[in-house]
Amino acid sequence: MAAHAWMPLSPCGDGCVAEGATVGRARAALRFAGLAGVLAAGALVAPAALVLRGRAREALLRGWFRLMVRASGVEARVVGERRFQGTPGRGVLVVANHVSWLDELVIDSVQPIRIVAKRDIRSWPVLGWVITAARTVYLDRERLRLLPGTVAELAAALRSGAAVGVHAEGTTWCGSESGPFRPALFQAALDAGVPVRPVALRYLRGGVATTRPAYVGADGLLDAIWRVVRTGGLVVEVHVLDEIAPGRAADRRELAALAQSATERVLPPGTAVGAGHRAVVAARAPGMVAPGVPAGVVLPPVVLPPGAASAEVVVPRRGRSGRRRLSRKG
Repeated sequence: MAAHAWMPLSPCGDGCVAEGATVGRARAALRFAGLAGVLAAGALVAPAALVLRGRAREALLRGWFRLMVRASGVEARVVGERRFQGTPGRGVLVVANHVSWLDELVIDSVQPIRIVAKRDIRSWPVLGWVITAARTVYLDRERLRLLPGTVAELAAALRSGAAVGVHAEGTTWCGSESGPFRPALFQAALDAGVPVRPVALRYLRGGVATTRPAYVGADGLLDAIWRVVRTGGLVVEVHVLDEIAPGRAADRRELAALAQSATERVLPPGTAVGAGHRAVVAARAPGMVAPGVPAGVVLPPVVLPPGAASAEVVVPRRGRSGRRRLSRKG
């Protein structure tokens, strides 16, 4: 993957994910089989969604996404408005935090919308077909020159009355922390003159926020799915927050800040139960290693005092600082 300054990075790794499966392997296998069955049915849902229109199409997609969430052993609870569009037929930019592979399923189980997703999802078996049939807009994060065209495509969809969803952090975080909202795609709402609807996704187990559903670090998709089906009592709260009306923000940065402020009131930092937070920052320090940070994760340049074997680095984390000790290789 080509890296560039705009590429979103997350500090979250395997160590962020809470341990402790609460569902036996036999029951988890049954869940997995049920999920696979619903997924297989998506091979019929995808072509039907391309043919149907209006309420029939929405009902079909919403029903299938709800079955996918339930088959995963997850209960979805909507808090606030029951739909993302405050005014039927009026475009709205739906902005949600990003934690799990479940996020798109959960959002579309409330109201099927046009999600902006990374292009890799298009190749996911069956699920990618259905998400594509739901008119997903694919974003190539490696080719920045295509970004203005993507923004123009989103603005056109919003003007036509569509609800369009984006994960403004640009990548997944563990749920214990969340990333800065990237302002670029908010320009589409400004250009189209439509409101922004912040949505906060909060994953709970036993009434306590948890990082178990997070899709981060070295996780493969199957690993992340298996962890979810092995976890009992998972609930995802979908907080549909008040719209940010057109004209409230002077530019996309202010609009992104307003949306992030709204979601942070629902998602206080550091409240999810996990096993520790991992750091990702700007550039790997030559000759340095950090325990627990996987290969390929980048760290800031560090100059050690003469004779020193290690140094502590402060990594900003949403208004607070996380410390990481770096040691010289060898």
